[in-house]
Amino acid sequence: MRPLTSQDPRAIGAYRPLARLGAGGMGVVYLARGPGGDLAAVKVIHAEHAADPGFRARFRREAEAARSLDGPWAVPVAGADTEAHEPWLATEFVPGPSLAEAVGERGPLPEDAVRALGTRLARALADAHAADLVHRDVKPGNVLLARDGPRLIDFGIARHAGATALTATGALLGTPGYLAPEQATAGETGPACDVFALGCVLVYAATGHRPFGDGSAAGVLFRTVHEDPDLAGTPPGLLAAVTACLAKAPGDRPTAREAGALLSRGGPDTGWHIPGLTAELAERSAAALALPDPGPPPAPPSAPAGPAPPSRRRFLAAGAAGAVLLAGGGTAAWIAARRAGGAPPATRRRPTYTIGLHADLSGPGKLVGVAHLRGAQLAVDGHNARAAAPFRLALRAEDDTGTAAGALRVAERLAAAQEVIAVVGPTTDVTPEAVVTRYAGSRLATVVVAAGSATKGATETLCVIRPFDADLPTALIDYLAHVRPAERIRVVEDRSPDAGGWEITEAFRDLRLARVTVDTVRDGFGAAARAAVTARADAVVFAGASPARAARCATALGAAGYTGTRVSSGPALSPVFLRDAGDAGDGWVFAEAYCDPAATPAAAEFTAAHRARFGAPPDRWAAEAYDAVGLIARAAETTSAAAGDRGGIARRLFLLTYQGISRPLSFRTTRRVRSETGMFLYRAEGGRARFLGPYAKL
Repeated sequence: MRPLTSQDPRAIGAYRPLARLGAGGMGVVYLARGPGGDLAAVKVIHAEHAADPGFRARFRREAEAARSLDGPWAVPVAGADTEAHEPWLATEFVPGPSLAEAVGERGPLPEDAVRALGTRLARALADAHAADLVHRDVKPGNVLLARDGPRLIDFGIARHAGATALTATGALLGTPGYLAPEQATAGETGPACDVFALGCVLVYAATGHRPFGDGSAAGVLFRTVHEDPDLAGTPPGLLAAVTACLAKAPGDRPTAREAGALLSRGGPDTGWHIPGLTAELAERSAAALALPDPGPPPAPPSAPAGPAPPSRRRFLAAGAAGAVLLAGGGTAAWIAARRAGGAPPATRRRPTYTIGLHADLSGPGKLVGVAHLRGAQLAVDGHNARAAAPFRLALRAEDDTGTAAGALRVAERLAAAQEVIAVVGPTTDVTPEAVVTRYAGSRLATVVVAAGSATKGATETLCVIRPFDADLPTALIDYLAHVRPAERIRVVEDRSPDAGGWEITEAFRDLRLARVTVDTVRDGFGAAARAAVTARADAVVFAGASPARAARCATALGAAGYTGTRVSSGPALSPVFLRDAGDAGDGWVFAEAYCDPAATPAAAEFTAAHRARFGAPPDRWAAEAYDAVGLIARAAETTSAAAGDRGGIARRLFLLTYQGISRPLSFRTTRRVRSETGMFLYRAEGGRARFLGPYAKL
């Protein structure tokens, strides 16, 4: 990072630059703080390039395409303005070094690390190619090393339509030494170019040198087109994949997905470990967090003397603002006063907005529904106790009895109630598609707290604030990689009816950890337990959703004398497991999407208030329901909720970063919640589940 200069902007859209991360012929990349407080990397393109209409059109198309990427190894786009005088694009900030920095400072990576790097980069490229997007500049400088894997940045954006590989050297079109022969000769570019560049990157990562040497750009490009690559020092286990990627003819190269498979055949992906990376990440993160917040944005230029006739655009904007003030009364005036630095009007009565709670309060899921109700009630009370709150909240709870018909009836009632600005729930495991559609038709934000499975009928008003059960194996993998390292893993996949364990199995299979073996079980677990003991497995993973079946697996492992690490996730942890497994359940670790408020410092006041009001500690999902109400209230404070703009609240939810008592809440550009802070680990001890904390902090 370098300090800002006097020529650097102090505001880029809603982002406030903190430091320079890098600069090149096409623009500058800044470390900036976003509107929600998150750090971002913001690339600003020089005006002389933006003046070319062809450049701007390409930038616009490819920025939109980059937004569609949501794979784990690509850095998602957080914001962009392709029409600005100097167009810019913001992505998540990754504090890790680039591959170029890591190899340049510490030398080549170990073979296992190169294989893990290659399989993940191949997956990122396969996702991009499936979205009809070609990177065109895959190189070590565009690969960032994060804690859990690499991140591929600069997906083909800012490409000058008239530039060639020679004239764009050092810019975003490609870099000699990593350009495919067809790029070097100004031919057609396609997905095969990225695969060739992947091969070059892997040679550099494994050997520390580029396959076509150094020197002048012309010399490197000539060797790329006419000579064989220098693969000296490349580990034998990588040669087959690298050689295939570096074929001269595009048609002779594998696809990105096939390249990943070739890398896997040379040896297993044993996980992500790069010597020295953890310490460097900590140092870089600390340096970024230590930067002072930017000062206030520069004041807008003074208005010219004398009134000017308003344009039609200005007239319409003023008319719209007037409508909000008339309809919103006190809240809109308070928001306007707050933005101007004033205080809320003391003489106006605060309006009341109603949040609907769609819950199962009397059916099979009533424990979860009641937990939602209590958490939401405490959130409403806490909001109304704030003297400076611009409006009051009311809670309207509706019981759907846990049935599909009841859920649709509740949705009809809440959607028709104009005073309801948003809904928390439903509280069932899967939200019925008809319910999602009904709320969407009324532009009513639906904040789902506890649904463990992907909800059908996803719309722009559906806001799920938890990672789904299918995402939870990430926490288990991290636990087995960093907390209780395991080299021999047995996955016991429950194949009984409605077992629901295949997603856990696939998560471990995809990562290809060392010696992962899958045992499928349809009835008893004795054979699988004995196999784990015989194989001296370091860890056993129960892949299933039934707590009763998980308890049977625990009992079988105990009877077989297995003493290694035992893990599972999602619905497998429940009072049923703790009761049925007995002593055999002790030591099991579970990944879950809810915190334990009683063991979470940020939720201490909430826990005390819950005990005082309800005579018991908060149950699972109560703290998350509390946060859901707070998120809605924050959105309402920053939109025209006073005018009944339900759709505005729904849109605003996904733009917020909200510090809840259970976790920070923020969303990707795909409207999916960031799951990194929303997965927690528990250990079964003495018939109860003890909260260990967020998985990434163990």
